[in-house]
Amino acid sequence: MPLATLVEVLEDAQKNNYAVPGFNFHLYEDLTAIVEAAREVRSPVILMAAGTCMKHWGPTLAAALIREVANKVDIPVVAHLDHASSMDLIFKSMHAGFTSVMYDGSMLPVEENIANSKIVVEVAKAFGVSVEAELGRVAKGEEGEAAREILTDPSDVVMFCERTGVDALAVAVGTVHGMQKQEAKIHLDLVDTLSRVAPVPLVLHGSSGVSDEDLGYIAKTAFSKINIGTRIKTVFTESIRETLITRPDLKDQLQLLQLSTPKIKETVKEKIRLLGSENRC
Repeated sequence: MPLATLVEVLEDAQKNNYAVPGFNFHLYEDLTAIVEAAREVRSPVILMAAGTCMKHWGPTLAAALIREVANKVDIPVVAHLDHASSMDLIFKSMHAGFTSVMYDGSMLPVEENIANSKIVVEVAKAFGVSVEAELGRVAKGEEGEAAREILTDPSDVVMFCERTGVDALAVAVGTVHGMQKQEAKIHLDLVDTLSRVAPVPLVLHGSSGVSDEDLGYIAKTAFSKINIGTRIKTVFTESIRETLITRPDLKDQLQLLQLSTPKIKETVKEKIRLLGSENRC
């Protein structure tokens, strides 16, 4: 079916207290595994291209890949540009067919973040594209670079949303990008406070390091989009290692990748069920 926007899939999540998963992909094989798993459990899904994925494919090919896979299924699929700080990349991605973009101005002073986010929103309206922005800062950048954590101040949330017109807001509540273990110390009191004041759906980044118990709780609040990247990457690479050990005679790279995707599907289904988005479409 045609690609959906972030606004379209988060509307029902808001009304019914669940979260739609956003999964980062890097190759065609993990992309298709994510979508097939979501189709099998009837969940909307947000496919996110960021960092190394965008450097590898570029906006035109990345958007085409997502659109090709989405056209084969009957569930809502969002093509989302994740963690983009370059205006040029954002505008090229909108033109290429992405239906949702995240402008990441979290490393900038708040006023500059607001000004840039507002520009992205104004352009996005012409394309019918949804916009996510970030207020506060997660403790590590998407590509693993060091970043000082700045927890989101609830008193700034309404002001930021009103001045920018964003459709969704990523906030910092204690997560860290790239965590291999589910040991993040989440400020659940801040989660509750932000959920009470936020005028738009909230987004949780770095959720691979969040415990299942905390994720289940957060998914029932105003956090309607929850991002999962590191866990998918880890499962994929570990599965490739296992395949090479059990099949030392294997010489076909495509077969190697295909044999390593079932565990991605298992992981995707686990996260979907945890977030409550199963059987929502």
